[in-house]
Amino acid sequence: MLDEPSLGIMPRLVDSIVEALARLHRAEGLAMFLVEQIVLAALELGTLCYVLQTGRVVLEGTSQELLGSELVRKAYLGI
Repeated sequence: MLDEPSLGIMPRLVDSIVEALARLHRAEGLAMFLVEQIVLAALELGTLCYVLQTGRVVLEGTSQELLGSELVRKAYLGI
């Protein structure tokens, strides 16, 4: 269980943290529960993802489904 592992970390180190978590998840098969406000990092790591707004789940799906979501792209990724 990780609660915002990027919070307060130098931006250069965030990529290293994401890479290490991805390696643990994919190569080692480690399951994790991750809360992260850097949406792209969370979607890169996630298998099943949930989007919360004001404490309520507004979207759920695979990382690929959420990357394709208009709401996620506009509200959280700025594209």
